[in-house]
Amino acid sequence: MIQSMTGFGKHVVQLPSKKITIELKSLNSKNLDINARIPQTYREKELELRKMIADLLVRGKVDLGLYVEITGEETTAEVNQGVVKKYMQQLAGIAEGDDLKLMEMALRMPDAMKTDKNNIDEEEYTEIKKAMRHALTEIVAFRNEEGQVLEKDFVERLKNLNTLLEQVKAMDPERLDTVRERLERAVADLKVEVDANRFEQELIYYLEKYDITEEKVRLANHLNYFESTLKSKDSNGKKLGFIAQEIGREINTIGSKANYAPMQQLVVQMKDELEKIKEQMLNVL
Repeated sequence: MIQSMTGFGKHVVQLPSKKITIELKSLNSKNLDINARIPQTYREKELELRKMIADLLVRGKVDLGLYVEITGEETTAEVNQGVVKKYMQQLAGIAEGDDLKLMEMALRMPDAMKTDKNNIDEEEYTEIKKAMRHALTEIVAFRNEEGQVLEKDFVERLKNLNTLLEQVKAMDPERLDTVRERLERAVADLKVEVDANRFEQELIYYLEKYDITEEKVRLANHLNYFESTLKSKDSNGKKLGFIAQEIGREINTIGSKANYAPMQQLVVQMKDELEKIKEQMLNVL
């Protein structure tokens, strides 16, 4: 069962004096890339929170947001009175204004507020971890739903590729006969005497270069392998990507050997289907 790297999860926990919100967003990426926005008070727990994400999400560009809203009387910020008064004195020497206006301006200046760094309450942090687990559960569920949509599309593309491959197989004898006739006609147009046996040997040798039997067999095997990997228990985006490359290699070889316009048209359609698979593959975990 494949899983998308696109997802969203959110959980809110209400404590006696504050509301804490955990938000997780993820997009596709070759590796795991976590961008954390966490208040300074909780920075000491960032590595642990990152590990919780890494253990479950594995890969993708993940944005973590931890937001705290004070709903009670609790606050860790105080006015730095000495600094504010100094700012007011300096501002008064630059521009005229009453004390209230000068204070409003001073409070916007750097270091006007001081924050005491408090140790995180363990009960509070326990609630934060619970919120994180809930958000992770949500984002994984989201990724699974997106993965089902991707899988449905992949199955449809594989079906189309198999149909096109069957058309290639059915057309192959006609293609070889057409190539043989074209060569025989070209020799006849030369109006020269040729050794029939030698010509037949050369013709067989030439036609062998255009034989696509092995490519047809390998392509069928790769398509079956892609489908079985798609249905495996774990999401194997990178593995599916490697198989898609092999599928492309066989399609390209068939196209280069075809030497027959109707078959080359089928090859173009196969390339189009494979390209759509590769575009979607970028989002598979």
